[in-house]
Amino acid sequence: MPTALVTGITGQDGWYLGDLLVARGYAVVGVARRESEVPREVTLQLVDARDGDAMLGVLRAHQPDEVYHLAADSSVVKSWENAEAATQAVVEGTRVVLDACAKAAPSARLVVASSCEVFGGQVTSPQHEDLELRPVSPYGKGKALSLELIRERRRQGAHVSAAILYNHESPRRPPEFLSRKVTRGAALIAAGRETSLRLGSLEARRDWGFAGDYAQAMWRMAQQPGGDDFVIGTGVAHSVAELCALAFAAVGLDYRHHVESDPAFVRAVDPVSLVANREKARRVLDWTPVTSFETMITAMVQADVARLSSSEG
Repeated sequence: MPTALVTGITGQDGWYLGDLLVARGYAVVGVARRESEVPREVTLQLVDARDGDAMLGVLRAHQPDEVYHLAADSSVVKSWENAEAATQAVVEGTRVVLDACAKAAPSARLVVASSCEVFGGQVTSPQHEDLELRPVSPYGKGKALSLELIRERRRQGAHVSAAILYNHESPRRPPEFLSRKVTRGAALIAAGRETSLRLGSLEARRDWGFAGDYAQAMWRMAQQPGGDDFVIGTGVAHSVAELCALAFAAVGLDYRHHVESDPAFVRAVDPVSLVANREKARRVLDWTPVTSFETMITAMVQADVARLSSSEG
């Protein structure tokens, strides 16, 4: 039975990846900073992935065949609150995991979650793996610096891949993220608990995919003969207005009667839309997303309606 270690196991991505690995017959060790729900049959270790000694201990104890480093605060908006600290936290987490694996599990295959935010200032769309990194946000800068660390470690012979993930959502997405803010808002308004939803620009566009599909892509990276960088996205951009239309239609409402665009929530506009060129993932990993945008958003709304009905909302 192969063993996999997943940092950030209690997050959205960790949940789907852990569940996938268990289903594939792995013994899964999940690393998280605090106690929380984890997928079935996952062994939880309460460890901060930035704690080098603690990570060494976990790796030595379990000797994983594969390591997936997903732990990071993934909120771009929050990263502006303390820009330097946000950047360094991302970089340090990656550095610690890379160093710990080199010392305690040198034969393990690593996959590290990166982000399309490394291309935030790019003028080319869609984006592919060979483009110059042009991060704009503190979070994006941390991911770009981490990507350079990954590439250097790969030049030294390590089997380590970077999953350059575009926006990916699910019913497990925290409520402060745009997708859940919209789906939960639709559920609240349908239940009569709210009357309106304030958002930023409704014309902003994103490449939104399903987190469960992206977990499959990360697993496939670890199965390759060597590490590499892979852009993972759907290749299709949707506007916030489209997101709202789908979410409110799922509860029988017209979003135009309830959604307001508030300048206070408008983010700086990207030079071009962040859209994935997923050709390399298709060709090398034999990976394509299988969950449509419509299916994903509808499922998220239904999950939020169910939460409100059970008083979890």
